[in-house]
Amino acid sequence: MPVLDDGDIKVWDSLAIALHVAEAHPEVWPSDLKARSWARSAAAEMHSGFSALRNACGMNVGIRARTPEITAGLKGDLARLDQLWADGLDRFGGPFLAGQKFTAADAFFCPVAFRIQTYNLPIADRSKAYVQRLLSLPSMQSWAKAGIAETSREPNHEAETTLAHDVIEDLRAKA
Repeated sequence: MPVLDDGDIKVWDSLAIALHVAEAHPEVWPSDLKARSWARSAAAEMHSGFSALRNACGMNVGIRARTPEITAGLKGDLARLDQLWADGLDRFGGPFLAGQKFTAADAFFCPVAFRIQTYNLPIADRSKAYVQRLLSLPSMQSWAKAGIAETSREPNHEAETTLAHDVIEDLRAKA
């Protein structure tokens, strides 16, 4: 679970953290009201939804696995991602979901980009380009490098990812 320790204030939950950070750094969200409202809605949808994707494809930057069975639920989540991302890119002109700048809306989809990479999930070409844009960000590359270098393994998470999937490549440092 993510936790932000801001002096004597502790904030848990990714959406609450984004809202807290925006209090001091309003540029976390787009400045334009329409783009900001859309971005907040997209982030909230990611925060509360996409359960089939989350359940079928655990977050793990250090492995590559065969694409899991594409159930109806997972197919629906992937279709919704394609639709949502196309909407933001079309509406606000890209290259990020709410316009020219990376915002919290994009941050909420960074774990999805890693999942798509890990499991080679089938998405539209435009969505693939957006995923590659996210994965090429220095902060994402740093995150992936740190994850790959990590030697500890949480047993439940390990079972959800490496034991539940056909791992074709394990890039992680040895435990």
